[in-house]
Amino acid sequence: MKQVTQTVAQFMNISAITAPKAGGSNYLKTKILEEQEIKKLADAMIKYGKENKKKNFDRDGENVKKSSAVLIISLNEAKALGLNCGACGYNNCNDLEMRKGEEFDGPVCAWRLIDLGIALGSAVKTAALFNVDNRIMYRIGAVAKKEKIIDGEIVVGIPISITGKNIYFDR
Repeated sequence: MKQVTQTVAQFMNISAITAPKAGGSNYLKTKILEEQEIKKLADAMIKYGKENKKKNFDRDGENVKKSSAVLIISLNEAKALGLNCGACGYNNCNDLEMRKGEEFDGPVCAWRLIDLGIALGSAVKTAALFNVDNRIMYRIGAVAKKEKIIDGEIVVGIPISITGKNIYFDR
């Protein structure tokens, strides 16, 4: 099964990379974690939750420990699309001033966030085509960013597993 989940994670990665992006510009980075990297991430998630009194980092960290692979997708150095649409909260794209946040950085162009969302949706759709259990998790991204596992302003993770019962629900 290990090889199967690694192959599915690679297909998910392809789906994220090839997902449509606004203006045809790609500001996404991806990384597939396996075995020791997964354990290191899971332990860091549990530790982060305890140290910062943040709810459910421990629960999600335990889920990550039981996962066969984790796909991480980040929005990295995303430039505003230049529409001056105001969707980010600013009327002019030039007014977007990146600030470091506690877990993520922003504000970012709303269209770049949509790109990230489409990539995430494409990746989980691919996992579903193979009937591989998965769940999009913000907590993975917060810790992956903090631990410098991947660069980016916004980071999200998708753990996957093949078990008789989906480990990411009814927790």
